Amino acid sequence: MARHLNIADYTYELPQERIAIRPAETRDASRLLLYRDGSIHDAVFRQLHEHLPSDALLVLNDTRVVPARIIFPIPDGTNIELFYLEPALPLEPAATMAQSRSLSIKAYVGRARKWKPDTALVRHFPESGIALEAHLLGKTTDYYTINLSWNPPEYTFAEILHLAGQIPLPPYLNRPPDQGDQERYQTVYARYEGSVAAPTAGLHFTDSVFKSLTNKGIQAEYVTLHVGAGTFKPVQAKQMADHPMHGELLDVSYPTLLRLIAQQGRPIVPVGTTAMRSLESLYWIGCQIIGKKISTLKGVRVDQFEPYDFPAEIPVSNALEAVADAMQHVGAQRLLAQTHLMIAPGYRFRMSDALITNFHQPRSTLLLLVAAFTGGDWTDIYRHALDNGYRFLSYGDSSLLWKKP
Repeated sequence: MARHLNIADYTYELPQERIAIRPAETRDASRLLLYRDGSIHDAVFRQLHEHLPSDALLVLNDTRVVPARIIFPIPDGTNIELFYLEPALPLEPAATMAQSRSLSIKAYVGRARKWKPDTALVRHFPESGIALEAHLLGKTTDYYTINLSWNPPEYTFAEILHLAGQIPLPPYLNRPPDQGDQERYQTVYARYEGSVAAPTAGLHFTDSVFKSLTNKGIQAEYVTLHVGAGTFKPVQAKQMADHPMHGELLDVSYPTLLRLIAQQGRPIVPVGTTAMRSLESLYWIGCQIIGKKISTLKGVRVDQFEPYDFPAEIPVSNALEAVADAMQHVGAQRLLAQTHLMIAPGYRFRMSDALITNFHQPRSTLLLLVAAFTGGDWTDIYRHALDNGYRFLSYGDSSLLWKKP
């Protein structure tokens, strides 16, 4: 059972020099490891269309990364950094970004010891005439609660982030962002702001790659899963039962859901672990509706161990149609849900036939997902990547992995 997995069994030695500090010069020039039925081969990402069947459907995450690192200079010449996580009170991402005047947020705080109690952090932007203040409201084990306010009040939170914030590069890159990261740490199809980390499997796609896929008849659909900072967090607990899986907001449109229903019996290929978790979460939401565990589409949530406790097997088409019927009943064009789904060895995939993904950190939930999808072969895949010069993590190379039967 996933609860009793020992994370020490899902690690490997990753030399520092194998972590890609910067992206490849051209997005689609990244290498592409191919895995299917135990066989491993090498390719280049721009050849992706050659290795997918013409009736495949790609599912991509169109979230957009916000400049979540908010910098406040302080009198001693250093900075206090706020890493924005999410609003303190539940708000849809679009409403959060449109907020004016003030917003209470959850954040990590760098150099928090230098922030004196009852003292506001203040930053002025002379060119625009904006003044930004931060007041500390409280602290928990995992984050700080902070009220941000600004003048003039008509500016939106999105505008404030773009003025005061920086792109939140992963901590393992161990460098400040530069101008190139403004473009390269976003997918070319990024649309809806809300993530504090990029869905990195999509960073390899270019207009040319999409054109070659379309020419072969391969179609694409989009879901939105706003990636949280928890994606960087290695598992500290010895067993997975003691690791709280971070929650992320899932947003799926009704037309996309209908397209997924129509695709049953043909390959569905999520681009990235976030897209895969979105698809698998959709199935479990349908199971909850059929099992009468939920009676409304408000506040829908998929818990991390729900798949391992569900009492009965429900066909995929039935589950997706239950979601579609529930949306149609209330006239909803979008399904919003929180997913804490943990995919680990022992999980049986319902929605995904292949996965496009980068190479992930040791002892991470993302590596557990890959291990669940490829069985014990994940060690051969990662050994091949290490032995053959692949670049790892967010700016690293890619892989196309087919589900192990």
